Amino acid sequence: MEEEFRFPADRYLLLGRVAKAHGLRGEVKLFLYSGQPENVGRYRELSLVDRRGTITPPLEILSVRLQGKAAIVLFATIADRSGAENIEGCGVLLERGQLPEPEDDEYYWHGLLGKRVVDQGGTYIGTIKSLFDNGAHDILVVDSPRGEVLIPVTKSIVVGESETEVVVDPPPGLLELGQKDDWRSPR
Repeated sequence: MEEEFRFPADRYLLLGRVAKAHGLRGEVKLFLYSGQPENVGRYRELSLVDRRGTITPPLEILSVRLQGKAAIVLFATIADRSGAENIEGCGVLLERGQLPEPEDDEYYWHGLLGKRVVDQGGTYIGTIKSLFDNGAHDILVVDSPRGEVLIPVTKSIVVGESETEVVVDPPPGLLELGQKDDWRSPR
């Protein structure tokens, strides 16, 4: 999905990357991995990380405007096109402490990664290794003993969550979709 940048993941989230300089005043176009560029307007400041893992001090955001699926951002310390060109390709980091608390029916993808998935009876299904959006809803990508399982995140399927687990009520056959017949016990 996203490029490799080295940074302390316990302190920062990788939001995306600086795609390119935009205009002459120092603005940059940000490509955001979430596909929701409007969220950048919620933050006061962002940090950048280069390929070597060097992280900038927090950069104050002066303005944000949307352009299609990108955000055009002006940082306080970048005053011209040359300065904007110098940060092209850098990763865009957000300190975790800046994240707003999610509403009751919301969640952050990074908060689900690594959680165990169990059914309502407590049977272990697997561990969430990633998520993606299929246009209709989010999909949990679960690493299970039978291989990768895709579970839609809907209110009727994902019925509970704790600090360590996600509880699902999958419709019949969902967990077997895309599975080979040889996952079952030998005959």
